[in-house]
Amino acid sequence: MSSGPELMGVILAAGKGTRMRPFSEHYPKPILPLGGKPLLAHQIEQMAALGVEHVVVVIGHLGHQVVRELGDGERFGVRISYVEQEETLGIAHAVYRLERHVDRPFFLFLGDIYFETENLASMPERMMGPGGADGVLAVKREQDQEKIRRNFVVLTDANGRVHRVVEKPRYAKTDLKGCGIYLFDQSFFDAVRRTPRTAMRDEYELTDAIQIYIDDGYRVEAAEVIKDDLNLSYPMDLLDLNLHWLTLQGARNMIGKGVQVADGATIENSLLMDGVVVENPITIRDCLVFPGVRLTHQADLERTIVTAEGQISDRQVAEDA
Repeated sequence: MSSGPELMGVILAAGKGTRMRPFSEHYPKPILPLGGKPLLAHQIEQMAALGVEHVVVVIGHLGHQVVRELGDGERFGVRISYVEQEETLGIAHAVYRLERHVDRPFFLFLGDIYFETENLASMPERMMGPGGADGVLAVKREQDQEKIRRNFVVLTDANGRVHRVVEKPRYAKTDLKGCGIYLFDQSFFDAVRRTPRTAMRDEYELTDAIQIYIDDGYRVEAAEVIKDDLNLSYPMDLLDLNLHWLTLQGARNMIGKGVQVADGATIENSLLMDGVVVENPITIRDCLVFPGVRLTHQADLERTIVTAEGQISDRQVAEDA
């Protein structure tokens, strides 16, 4: 199904990603590479497949790099505009900044998550027709209790109507986890404007805004459309996510354009992005090498991310812990 021009897309990409250091010092987290292209590009392509023609990206930390990477959106088949969030005061605060830029129902994606979805088109379908939903939350059944405690849970009735959302529960009554994709009618901004700062984090939480919206009598539904949601929280998550992507493609390696590999070098289950040069006959196993990097290493590399600024591996992470 194509949702047509009735829907807009919004992606929140303003966070500093401090836990992703050292990468966050040089790259905004949402444009870190996944399978040779920015993480945000995967989200924009998902929106475009649903017929979304205009995507608003909220930028903050190193936002100029996001603009430079994505441009006007033409290569993704959409139009991209940008809104700057000067202060990072929570997700609801970022959404509040969007009201004058949004003139129709909108998809909202959190920009630091890789989503594997199924039947995402069922979300706008739930908003159509008499008695349709005013908001739809993408959810999945989550067996990992730690992941539930880091996110939020959704309590529904037998028809999938949401009556309660709970942020970071210690004692969850359900395994239905919210996953960072939302669809809202413009009326949601009324709830966002009335959302207070939380005592715990001194931020404006999106779940608080959703609960206000529900309590105001709006119909919010849950849609089990997420097969997997993989967060970029720590440096080695970037490697694990790329290796996961490689497995999904059924590929042994991903070798970018213009890559030069020395005679005798072996590449195993790794991603070498455009312009990488491998000077010596080493083995590169389970690695991610950023564009334009010249590898002068004499020793083999295993489970390592290499950028123009340096490298990080499992061993370094263990030593720093």
